[in-house]
Order: sequence, then C-alpha cells, then structure tokens
Amino acid sequence: MPDAVEHGMLSKARRPWWERLGESLLTILIYLCGVSAIVFVAAIFFFIFREAAPVVLHGRVSLVQFLTSPEWYPTSEVNRRYGVLAMIVGSFSVTGLAMGLAVPLGLGGAIYLSEFAPPRRREALKILIELLAAIPSVVWGFIGLSVMSRLIVRWTGAPVGVNVLNGGIILALMSVPIIVSIAEDALRAVPDSYREAALAMGATRWQTTWRVLIPAARNGLLAAVLLGVGRGVGETMAVLMATGHAVHIPHSMFDSVRTLTANIAAELGEAPAGSDHYRVLFLIGVLLFAITFVINLTADLIVRGVRRR
Repeated sequence: MPDAVEHGMLSKARRPWWERLGESLLTILIYLCGVSAIVFVAAIFFFIFREAAPVVLHGRVSLVQFLTSPEWYPTSEVNRRYGVLAMIVGSFSVTGLAMGLAVPLGLGGAIYLSEFAPPRRREALKILIELLAAIPSVVWGFIGLSVMSRLIVRWTGAPVGVNVLNGGIILALMSVPIIVSIAEDALRAVPDSYREAALAMGATRWQTTWRVLIPAARNGLLAAVLLGVGRGVGETMAVLMATGHAVHIPHSMFDSVRTLTANIAAELGEAPAGSDHYRVLFLIGVLLFAITFVINLTADLIVRGVRRR
C-alpha cells in the first residue's frame, strides 16, 4: 500500500503543469459551488430580516401580539393590528389536509410504478406525472376557483366553494407529482440484490415491497414527503385563488382561510415601501423562513434516528 501511494504521488508530479492547474481550478470551482448555496441562503435571510427588523426593534409591533392575535387590520386609521395567528392556522390546515391526501396517493403511486406496473405502462404514467408537475400554479388556481368550488358546493352543500377543502385538494394534486417522482427514484435506487434475496426466501412481491424495499428507501421516501410539504407551505397563487382569502381561524374544512404566502402576495404590491405594513409583510417572510427551517431540522433529526437503528 505505501508503494502504491508513493507511485500515485510520483505519477501526479510527472503530469504536465496545465493538467495539475486544471484539476486545482476544478476543485476550487466545485468548492465554491458548494459554499454558494450557504451564501445564497444566508443572503436571502439577511435581506428579509433587514427589511423586517426595524418594525420590531423600534417597538412598533409586538412579537407576542404578532404571533398570538388573529386580528389583521393593517390599514385601519384608528387601531392597526398585525396578528397572523389566523393565517398560521390557515396555512397549516390547508397544508395538513393536502399532505393527508397527497402522501398516501404519492407513495402508493411510486410503489406501483416501481414494483408492479408493466414497463410500457410505467413509462406512460411517468410522462403523465411529469406533465402534471409542469402545470403552472395559477392554472391550478383557476381549476380550484371555477371547477372544484362548484363541485364542493354541489356535493357537500357548503355555503362557499373556496375553502380549506378546496385548497387542500388543489395542493394535494400539485404535490403528488413531486412525491411520486422522488419516491419512485428512491425505490428504484434500492439494489436488485435486495429483491432477489427476498424472493429467494419465498416472499411475495408485496411482502418484498413492505418488509424490504420501503425500509431500505426510507430516507428517500422521507425526502419526497418533505418536498411535498415544502411545496404546500410555499405555494402562493393556487391557495390565494382556492381558499377564499378570509382572515379568520377555520373551524371546519368548509371555512374560507388565508395563508401566510397568499397574504404576502396579495398585499406587498399595495403596501407603501418602508411603512409598518410593508415591513410586517417581510416579518411574515421571516416567519415562513423559520417554519421551513424547523421542518428541515425535524426531517434531519428523523433521518439520523433512522440511520442509527
């Protein structure tokens, strides 16, 4: 082994200088690409926090009231109130319902495509799923506003069709293609030796999938689910058009709500630059950033726990 290392060092030293220079530049470029992701995230957070900080540091908005009050009246002439509790509950209710629908459908579709679908059907379905993922969110919003709302009113008797149920269904349809694609790749990445060993021991295809493949691809499946959650939390236009955009805490799936992202999209263009209203909208962006960070941190802890097992 020492002879092999010494031989490698000598061969490296004998190479032309331009090859060694090119390798060094390529190494530096790869390193900068890796560091740039951290720099970009830090820069985004710095920009959002810089715009939101004055309204908190100067005491014009209380963080306790901001997080615990459901009252949102940013343009009131008498008593302006900046409470986002109703929007936080609305965001989590829509996202939770969407994930409750999308995760079983997405993981089930990925399992079918990976292990049970014939080759031709698999390719056709994958093309359709990719086409679904390419549909713009505003088009999904039009579907929720003009089609899904009428169906909800007709089938459930709800007073309005733009509500939590409508937004959850639309978000689920938007998240399923992402979950299916990533989960199917994770299942296909499991070595074929796992399948062959399970079948050699007499396991059925379903037993092989449930007892062998899903545990082996657990990290990839979790990543697929988290990307679906991220799509649900960060979606704007579809939920803006499908949820009714009403600021109050929902008590059922048939209540209209407003999400954090939809509130920023609807009001940022109308808020005067530098005003308290403008800076509170950036404070909502900081809150969304923190929610995303908590979700990613929780996922990382779950993945580490799975690896230790």
